[in-house]
Amino acid sequence: MSPERAREIAASFDLRALPPDFYANPYPVYAALREGAPVRAMPDGSWFLTRHADLVAVYRDAQVFSSDKKVEFTPKYGAGAPLLEHHTTSLVFNDPPLHTRVRKLIMGALTRRAIAEMEPGLVQLVDRLLDAIEARGGGDLIEDFACAIPVEIIGNLLGVPHADRGPLRGWSLAILGALEPKLTREQEDAGNRSVREFVAYLRELVADRRRSPGDPEHDVLTRLIQGEEAGEKLSEAELLQNCVFILNAGHETTTNLIGNALVALQEWPGEKERLLRAIGPRPDWNALEPAMTLAVDEFLRFESSNQLGNRRALQACEVGGVALPAGALVTLCIGAANRDPAQFANPDVLDLQRADNRHLAFGFGIHQCAGLSLARLEGRVAIGRFLARFPRYRLTAAPTRGGRARFRGFLRAPFAVS
Repeated sequence: MSPERAREIAASFDLRALPPDFYANPYPVYAALREGAPVRAMPDGSWFLTRHADLVAVYRDAQVFSSDKKVEFTPKYGAGAPLLEHHTTSLVFNDPPLHTRVRKLIMGALTRRAIAEMEPGLVQLVDRLLDAIEARGGGDLIEDFACAIPVEIIGNLLGVPHADRGPLRGWSLAILGALEPKLTREQEDAGNRSVREFVAYLRELVADRRRSPGDPEHDVLTRLIQGEEAGEKLSEAELLQNCVFILNAGHETTTNLIGNALVALQEWPGEKERLLRAIGPRPDWNALEPAMTLAVDEFLRFESSNQLGNRRALQACEVGGVALPAGALVTLCIGAANRDPAQFANPDVLDLQRADNRHLAFGFGIHQCAGLSLARLEGRVAIGRFLARFPRYRLTAAPTRGGRARFRGFLRAPFAVS
């Protein structure tokens, strides 16, 4: 995208009317906004933030900037809609005390020890996927690899039987797709249908788990259910909708991390070769953990899986020198903040050895991603073992972007292993 075109899009920037070339590469537009109007008034009366420091300030001040989405989502989805019930009950779109209760229960099953115990099973899963790819001589980076990993990991966390996991990805894509700034009738219908079907399935799963509890140290669903007995009582709706949220939160973002990373390495061959040299012919994965973690965090900064967040100002306030009224709806552009030259040297360069990488891909403050350690583990294992097995993989056709503003990833990325 030329600088002139970026400035043209920025001059009339509207999340509900984005041109196709924005979806292909939003970063020049973000740069133009960051330079010309970092706290940008939008046509619908909301505000769009693109500077790293401004996002951190909003994330830090949970007393002024609310995550509760009832005011914003009720007119979007309509009273009584399944999407409204889901998104206004889930952990990420709520303030304390609901946020605190649910996060505490989830974090209890995502301890450092519990995540470490997931690694052998994750390695086996990744190796099975790689074996199948090798037998075919290639495949699709998304369908045959990236998306299969988080569905299995989150399915294991919730104790979803393997035979029941087929619909999970479709449900997740439809529910998250309904978060786009501009919602089509097809997206709305698919999202509402997916919430209904997912919740109906979970009612049966919860009833079964009440009869036969799992290990609460590893089974998040059992932990959420037993948390009721420990005084952290969740209503039935809170329990069901936060199980939906756990799948959604861990699915598309991790799929995008893995897919974006493997495509980016094709576009940055020097970084790919540097990472391959570090991995070597006989990888010591324990010794490689620091280098792989640096790489994963840089992939997350460079192509943030989740590009947008939202808050509502509970009172009149100021952000970045701009006065905002009480009730102002604020969009936090994570993708722009993660390319802010005031925070990152050479922000448009992929640097897999970037140190002090204070990216915001996991958010910040009380809403920082509860599963960030698990996401880093999935990224390290999936990307590292893929490269070790297929160091000369190559794309065989141009990858297809998902065409969404909030979640940045690919729908398809066909490749061969040599």
